[in-house]
Amino acid sequence: MTADSAPAEGPHPGEGSQKTPNPLGHGPVLLLANARLTDGRVVDVRISGDRIQAVGTAGGLGPLPATPGSPTSTTGARIDLGGYLLLPAPAEPHAHYDVAFSAALPTPPPETPADLIRRVTEGALTALGYGATAQRTHVRIGDVHGLRRLEAVLTARQALRGLAELQAVAMPRLLTGRAGADGRAQLRDALKLGAAAAGGCPELDPDPVGYVQVLLEAAQEADCPVDLHTTGADPAQLARLVSVLAPLRPRVTVGPVNALADGGAAVLAGAGLRVVCLPQNGGCVGIEGPSAPLRPFLVRELIEAGLALSAGAGGLRDLANPVGRADPLEAAYLLAAGGGLSPEAAYEAIANQARITLGLQPVRVDAGFPAELLAVRGDSLAGALAGGHSRLVIHSGRVVSRTSAVREFADTVALALPRQNTPG
Repeated sequence: MTADSAPAEGPHPGEGSQKTPNPLGHGPVLLLANARLTDGRVVDVRISGDRIQAVGTAGGLGPLPATPGSPTSTTGARIDLGGYLLLPAPAEPHAHYDVAFSAALPTPPPETPADLIRRVTEGALTALGYGATAQRTHVRIGDVHGLRRLEAVLTARQALRGLAELQAVAMPRLLTGRAGADGRAQLRDALKLGAAAAGGCPELDPDPVGYVQVLLEAAQEADCPVDLHTTGADPAQLARLVSVLAPLRPRVTVGPVNALADGGAAVLAGAGLRVVCLPQNGGCVGIEGPSAPLRPFLVRELIEAGLALSAGAGGLRDLANPVGRADPLEAAYLLAAGGGLSPEAAYEAIANQARITLGLQPVRVDAGFPAELLAVRGDSLAGALAGGHSRLVIHSGRVVSRTSAVREFADTVALALPRQNTPG
């Protein structure tokens, strides 16, 4: 018995006579029928190109528009989302795909171009399958790594065009003194090569404030944001770092701040910085040493301070988190289950707040907004976070991924219970 099946899709016009560039199949117009929104409404959503064209009552939008000059054929598909919740697509604001899946590999893991590209691509596609249509990965540069890890990410980014948007943050280990000369040169080269942001962990440099000053200069020169790793454990140091970064706000993000000192949230909020937390285990490979779990009361402190909070996965089966998952809904579930946030606020942290962190436009299921959407099996947001396995992912107006979960039970139970999780 199927417990959680894929949404039904109508026939694809032109099948058999012409191949579509989208293997999951639809033209420039897509109709999502009978989708439930978080406010309880059941609607039809018409997508045209990369934007939501119209949202109306179920069955009220009429047939799909016809191809110009051919009034009897349509250019799109109709997908029945009955039993699904339609949401803005989540984003992944803090990944480390260059070391994804490395926990099961020899140490150090192989770093040929092919190995790196494969790991990055698999990591990005794993997150996409869970719904993250926009992603940011932090990449180590300099030292023995040179720029080869960044080059692998940029190659994967090109291969993923049309499926997901992938950004890279260049992370030199050292930037100050004679030891940091290579890092300074590599950082500027990385930003010229195509890194979307400058980052790293100031706490690993002998001069954390000097590290941030170099980073700021490079970011201003390249006109790009800064995305820093910090635990936030030293309040005096945090205040100095924040002061140096003031000229670039609000284009500054810090995370995972899993050991944030008392008063640290107010310091960050006063500087107008954005914060990314990592609910799975609190830390990542960007901060060396064991991770400290994210405390629920810390999440509440960040929110109460008025900080713009987003959440990410951090590690995907790497040495910092050997069981790490690339599922944004897992991060939202942990934020809500820990009592730090409501389900609505938790989802906002992995969706629109994460998109804003990446410099992208927020999404609403409304006309005119980007067609970046996630349909997940469930009748409510709480239900989706508790166990929404079947998913349909839409990026730039196209269906780019489907996951259908099927559950079967042996026919030994005589009770007249429903065999499908169909609302109502």
